[in-house]
Amino acid sequence: MSKILIKNIKELVGIDDGKRLLAKGKEMGKLETQKNAWLFISDEKIAAFGTMNDKKYMDLTKDDSAEIIDASGKMVFPSFVDSHTHLVYPASREIEYVDKIKGLSYEEIAKRGGGILNSARKMQEMPEDELYESALKRLDEIIAHGTGAVEIKSGYGLSVESELKMLRVIRRLKEASPLIIKATFLGAHALPLEYRQNRKAYIDLVVNEMLPRVAEEHLADYIDVFCDKGFFTPQETARILEAGLQYGLRGKIHANELDFSGGIQTGVNYNALSVDHLEYTGEEEIEALLPSDTMPTILPGAAFFLNMRYAPARKMIDAGLPVAMASDFNPGSSPSGNMQLILSMASILYRLTPQEAVNATTINTAYAMEISDETGSIAVGKRANLFITKEIPTIEFIPYYYGVNKVNEVILNGKRIK
Repeated sequence: MSKILIKNIKELVGIDDGKRLLAKGKEMGKLETQKNAWLFISDEKIAAFGTMNDKKYMDLTKDDSAEIIDASGKMVFPSFVDSHTHLVYPASREIEYVDKIKGLSYEEIAKRGGGILNSARKMQEMPEDELYESALKRLDEIIAHGTGAVEIKSGYGLSVESELKMLRVIRRLKEASPLIIKATFLGAHALPLEYRQNRKAYIDLVVNEMLPRVAEEHLADYIDVFCDKGFFTPQETARILEAGLQYGLRGKIHANELDFSGGIQTGVNYNALSVDHLEYTGEEEIEALLPSDTMPTILPGAAFFLNMRYAPARKMIDAGLPVAMASDFNPGSSPSGNMQLILSMASILYRLTPQEAVNATTINTAYAMEISDETGSIAVGKRANLFITKEIPTIEFIPYYYGVNKVNEVILNGKRIK
């Protein structure tokens, strides 16, 4: 049984009683902390924490089996949870990035066979082992920046065998990585060129061929659909979500990135775990979300990279909604899985306070992966997934001092990651 005692913590951030599953509305601005603190880890879990003058701390120092970490001048945060990524992909797409600089839109690039379809062609050619090795390196990248849990989607396959290949790679990553990983089946990411004149045939393929194979091999935790202008309609989305529910797969929907698509309402109607992107969110969408259990998830990296409008995060929070913020790490529209950058964008671009931004990238994204009972905050009994910062003056310094990795050390499952 491994034990770690972290002492002299300048500030222990994001503490709670472990019963809180998300933060919404005004609650998002509340971030409990403890100064001059210690934290004790035992058997992969957070076992106890308190202030340095506690008698319990003095008793723990007598335990010779515990590894001691001195965090003087440093803070401890719960690990980031990144609830929306596409980080299993065959190749980068920097040439399309130049097309964007020259003025081509996301939709125009897609219509030319670029974008998702570009990745799909390369996906069919890449061997599974090579795909796995490249994704494993990306996981190491995000761990180094403080991420402790990640959702990974398929969707660059767009054929039965390629979608299965992606999901098998994600299963291998689950087995190899210390991260908590959830897999999402996104066969309905785009229409392949050969189905452009027969949409129903492709949806039939997703529902009748891909989905049964995915379920048979237990390859996915969730199902996703790109419900938006130029992609899949609410009616098509509903059919795919219904099929997924028959196999026990709850929805996580790409919605309202390009227009008021009806994707948010469709997600709510089918009790989706989250609806993601949300650049086009108005009063009707907010009203639909308020009584639901669906987590509104904003992807700042994509809106920033594509020069799109920003989702009305401030309006959503002020209306009483929870908001999560994830990276959308992918080769076409958000080539970064750095959640510290997402935290900064939450404050700089979306006007969230640093406290709201921390909640948006930890406990709320954990909810969007159904793991907020085991991670996303510092609580006794939760998994010991956390990071120790470098010496920093305040919590506010984390979003303020953007572009620099402020993580000094990562602990996942109660073990130090070298």
